[in-house]
Amino acid sequence: MAVARSAEQKGFSDIPHRLVQLVGQILRYAIATGRAKHNIAADLRGALKPRRGQHRATITDPEKIGPLLRAIDGYPGYFPLRCALRLAPLVFTRATELRAAEWSEIDLAAKEWRIPASRMKARQQHIVPLSDQAVRILEELKPYSGEGKYLFPSIRTDDKPITDVALLSALRRMGYEKHEICIHGFRGMASTTLNEKGYNRDWIERQLAHCERDGVRAAYNYAQYLPERRKMMQEYADYLTELKERAQ
Repeated sequence: MAVARSAEQKGFSDIPHRLVQLVGQILRYAIATGRAKHNIAADLRGALKPRRGQHRATITDPEKIGPLLRAIDGYPGYFPLRCALRLAPLVFTRATELRAAEWSEIDLAAKEWRIPASRMKARQQHIVPLSDQAVRILEELKPYSGEGKYLFPSIRTDDKPITDVALLSALRRMGYEKHEICIHGFRGMASTTLNEKGYNRDWIERQLAHCERDGVRAAYNYAQYLPERRKMMQEYADYLTELKERAQ
């Protein structure tokens, strides 16, 4: 408790809970191997301040989404980086999942991106239906990086993908500040817009890969609502295209 409270006093919100969780994991192992009889970390439940919700800057106003998309299209920097930024609003995966995407995961004929469980936050395979717009971006990119492992290789080496910092820095160079948009914000943009348009919440949550509480059931549900999600993703891409074309 003293260690967790010390982190609290320094202003951290999530770290105290992670410390207690880690101690709990160690003690559970100790119990399983006969080294301890009780997990004292479990007794600290409710003793810490609750985690603060993390605000992710995003843009949801249709009048502002269009200019953002036009700015991304006109970004003059490193081509794979520009492609990653163009793809981000259309797939709304986490930044880590996007930047480290591999060509082996992409099936352009089936218009699918299958992200293996090993690369997902919840360690569950995830299917991203690819809209016509997303496929066109990937077809443009393929001659550039298609012979390598990564869709978006680092500017310095083909053996590593671009970094989160590179994606974020590009947005900042376009003039978008920290309080306006971050890479994760494209997920919030999609979630807000699709919910406001009345799409089934279960389709949206599945496409955002928000983890299923029942891990066993989740392992078999990666393809759940796939036909509906394909339609939703295409209609969302068409909507973004419309906003971009309307923007001055």
